[in-house]
Amino acid sequence: MVSASKEMVIYCFDTLSVHFNGGTIPPPAFDDGEFPLFVTWKKAVNGGEPRLRGCIGTLEPRPLITGFKDYALTSALRDRRFPPIQAKEIQYLECTVSLLTSFERAAHYLDWEIGKHGMILEFTDPDNYRRSATYLPEIAAQEGWTKIETVDSLVRKAGYFGPISESMRKRFNITRYQSSLYTMHYGDYVAHIKRRMVPLVEVRC
Repeated sequence: MVSASKEMVIYCFDTLSVHFNGGTIPPPAFDDGEFPLFVTWKKAVNGGEPRLRGCIGTLEPRPLITGFKDYALTSALRDRRFPPIQAKEIQYLECTVSLLTSFERAAHYLDWEIGKHGMILEFTDPDNYRRSATYLPEIAAQEGWTKIETVDSLVRKAGYFGPISESMRKRFNITRYQSSLYTMHYGDYVAHIKRRMVPLVEVRC
């Protein structure tokens, strides 16, 4: 079982740094494979709570190396909820990579655990539009939401803003999943880069 790792986050920071500063992305220090994955960027200023700056990924399996390379930039620069991250912001960023696993159909809209499961919500609205949205496993716990608040927020995220009734909730299709994630702040990334640049010293016995 592959887990999210420090090396994957470093590769995302490498990718974003090269985008702003030029150069070549160093080879990744993790093995390739195929997983659904997400890259999340948050920004913290003056010791405040980190605020979301971009989060985009895929629910379909993607090769890890190309997937992290693509979504590191897509989530930083093309999340339509936020202006693109600028070079001057990078020192305030933290990055989280998520590998998604254990997809299974929930028995009903409350058949999942806060902090353990992410959800894919699918439903047909009263105007007969098919809608869907997802939250990663950590979102509900971070926001302090109940299960119903989480589901209703997903409905809004899916683009439906009409009334939400209990009978409507009972018709929702929920796929729950779990994730392995790793988070690193830019300061820790810089410390790693400095260690990476120190030449090895040959020691003879």
